[in-house]
Amino acid sequence: MICMQETIERYRRHTKDTQTNSKSIEQNMQHLKHEAATMMKKIEHLEVSKRRLLGEGLGTCTLEELQQIEEQLERSVSSIRARKAQVFKEQIEQLKEKEKVLAAENARLCEKCGIQPQQGSNEQREILPYEESSPSSDVETELFIGPPEGRTKRSRLQN
Repeated sequence: MICMQETIERYRRHTKDTQTNSKSIEQNMQHLKHEAATMMKKIEHLEVSKRRLLGEGLGTCTLEELQQIEEQLERSVSSIRARKAQVFKEQIEQLKEKEKVLAAENARLCEKCGIQPQQGSNEQREILPYEESSPSSDVETELFIGPPEGRTKRSRLQN
């Protein structure tokens, strides 16, 4: 009789656990369905918002909604410009560091070759545009034919 009662008791516990698990699973499923529906609404809202930010479907917007969209776009552009300025600043810093490394390398190579390095930084030196030779230039621009001692002027180099 004791074995029979133990068996019955185990059966009752098992069915009670199964019912509890079943209710728990059902509650979990309801929660997940509710969460999925909420997520679908959020996705739909984000898609509508995205279309409006891209300028689509603005015909149904009120004046207040249009002003909110404008403000949001202005904040976004401001944020993008700030990020762009930050990236440029970082790149400038990297290039300045690279310039220092290259200047040190240049000085080392000049010293190795016995050449005097140029004084002044690149910021102080100004790059001048190409200038044509002046008439008082030492460069010959005429074409001579023959050996150097007996050269005679035959023709001029033409552009």
